[in-house]
Amino acid sequence: MNYRQFGKTDLQLSETGFGAWAIGGKSYGKVDKKESLAALAKAEELGCNFIDTAPVYGNSEIVLGEFLKGRRNKWLIATKYSGGSKNLPESAEEQLKRLQTDVIDLYQIHWVPREQEFYNDLYKLKKQGKIRYCGVSLYNASDIDFVLDNNLVDGFQVPFSLLDPFPFLKRLDKIIEHNPGVIIRSALKMGFLSGKFNAETVFKDSDDQRSKLTINEINKLLSSVGHFDFLKEIFNSHVIAAAAYPLSFSATSTLILGTKTVEQAMLNFGQIPGQRLSDAMLTRIKNVQHELGLWKKQSYIDFLSTVKQYFKKLWF
Repeated sequence: MNYRQFGKTDLQLSETGFGAWAIGGKSYGKVDKKESLAALAKAEELGCNFIDTAPVYGNSEIVLGEFLKGRRNKWLIATKYSGGSKNLPESAEEQLKRLQTDVIDLYQIHWVPREQEFYNDLYKLKKQGKIRYCGVSLYNASDIDFVLDNNLVDGFQVPFSLLDPFPFLKRLDKIIEHNPGVIIRSALKMGFLSGKFNAETVFKDSDDQRSKLTINEINKLLSSVGHFDFLKEIFNSHVIAAAAYPLSFSATSTLILGTKTVEQAMLNFGQIPGQRLSDAMLTRIKNVQHELGLWKKQSYIDFLSTVKQYFKKLWF
């Protein structure tokens, strides 16, 4: 396992982190708790030290709290304020209890609020020693501009994949200049870049967010994915190829990969770390992205582009 510094902080994150949304059992199909705990143990064995979760990820925080007993010092915990009936300080207190810890290493807001009061709450939690660092989960270039121009947080999460070059690449020079911590998410595009799905795939589980996609949306994703099949010739794995892409950028602090089985943990934390793409291959990828029109606008369709509005409509 390789480790990378999280921006200007003293946190050294494993370059692949444990995305704990799936183990919450709310959006990626049925989950076996014993298997989730075993996957976490395998990740730890392979050198993973970073977990990312949120209160809206089902039972994820509760499962993690159980797992972290007796091994808290081996892990860096990131979770989020996702809105709801509780204000930010109240939510943080409840999350500390669910995670069975005295401090959260990275506490993020699940969107980019423009109201200063949210950031003041984060700074107060920092001063109280309840969180070490703070961040946001963002979606577009204007979000990146806002948090960097105002020096609001220690780092942020951003979607970045072969199919979603923006907003990360659109603001790459600025990111390098400001040096925030950068957590890359959605590198596998809801699993569509894993090579597991085809036109006959049916998402039957109503708990699986992909069951909400239309046939046209699925076919469009599969068609775009097919243009990157040449990468499999290099890595002999769609997953490794897709993950190697964001890991090839030095501005990436860590890449979180959704994990809920031991088999996935062995791949995500045993085989993917250390994988990189050559400059020539990055140029070829960029050319394909241009051919697909991905450099003309932010292209992350599906639910990713609506998450921000989803939270606002639901809670505010």
